[in-house]
This record gives sequence, structure tokens and C-alpha cells, in this order.
Amino acid sequence: ARLGRGLVQKFAACQYVGLEVDAIQHAKNLAQPQAHMQFVAAGAQSIPFADASFDLALMLKSLHHVPLDVMDDALFEIARVVKPGGLLYVSEPIYAGALNEIVRIYNDEGVVRQAAQEALDRAVEQGTHWQAAGERRFAQPTHFASFDEFAKRMLYPTFADHGITDDMVARVRQAFEPHCTAEGASFVRPLHVRLLRRVA
Repeated sequence: ARLGRGLVQKFAACQYVGLEVDAIQHAKNLAQPQAHMQFVAAGAQSIPFADASFDLALMLKSLHHVPLDVMDDALFEIARVVKPGGLLYVSEPIYAGALNEIVRIYNDEGVVRQAAQEALDRAVEQGTHWQAAGERRFAQPTHFASFDEFAKRMLYPTFADHGITDDMVARVRQAFEPHCTAEGASFVRPLHVRLLRRVA
């Protein structure tokens, strides 16, 4: 939602539709209406729009959250609603780095992140709907003012229940604290962006 609001402010002709599977976040999105923006409760594997409705689709650190058994379906469904020649921009976190080592204590995403890359590989190799148009790797800065802020943002997201226990919080805090200074803790999150073009 934050990125979408920035896009419609920067590009006056932009029409943005955001899909959301988290009911709590969806309610927050709807509570902040804005011109040229629409939010829909739906997942990527079942998009309630007609064929060739969009010029561009964005999946920002979200493909690995799609259930494993429907990742391929999601990429096919996105191809259905993107116009021929349109683009799919997918950013996925790389399974590496100091922040990843902390997060994996309570939420190890190694399997799902690998599955997301393999689904993209399959989509390009098949060549029926998507072709590779570019890729880039970069490091995104991430800052937490304190461990309490980290816990609020990372341990207890509204879209997932990580089964956090007191023992787990203690282990995460122990791993987090060596990165803390008086200004908080700064990390870089390595990301892999892949740009796919819809086959005409």
C-alpha cells in the first residue's frame, strides 16, 4: 500500500490495484482511501480481474509467501491478467545476511525462498507466458531503533503466527543485541529482482 500510494502520487495517470491476503492489513488499506487506488482481498493464484487488465504486476517480497503448491498457478494467473508485452517485477529476499540469521531462528524461509526462484525459472524455461527481461541484485538498508521495534515489526506480523515463545524471544534478542548501537541496529537485506515480460 505504501509503494502504491507513492506510485499514484508520482505518476498522475497510474491506476493501482493491490491484492491483499491479510485481513488486518486489508482493513488498514481500505481505511485510507485514495484516488486511483483500489484494494482487493485476493491472492496471486486467483486474481478477480479480466484477461489483459494490467500493464505491470509487482510482487515485492511476496512470491515466497504464496503456498508452495500454487506458486506456478500464481505466475500463470498473473500472466493471464497482464497485457501481452507487459511486465512482471519480482523482488525476493536472498537467503543470506546478518538479519536473515536472526529471523531464521523463528521463521526459516530457506525452502520457500528457493521454491520462489525455482517457480520463476520454470516460468521462463517454459516460455509460453513469460520471458526474462532483466535482473538485478542489491542490498536494501533496514534499520530498527531498538529490539522492541524489531519485535513489533518482525516477530508478530499480522499475516502470520510464528508461534513465538518466551525462550524464542530470548534467543532472538541475544542474536540481535550485538548489532545494536545507541542509534539502534542497521542491517542490509540482500534482494534479487527479476523482470519478466509477458509473451505477446
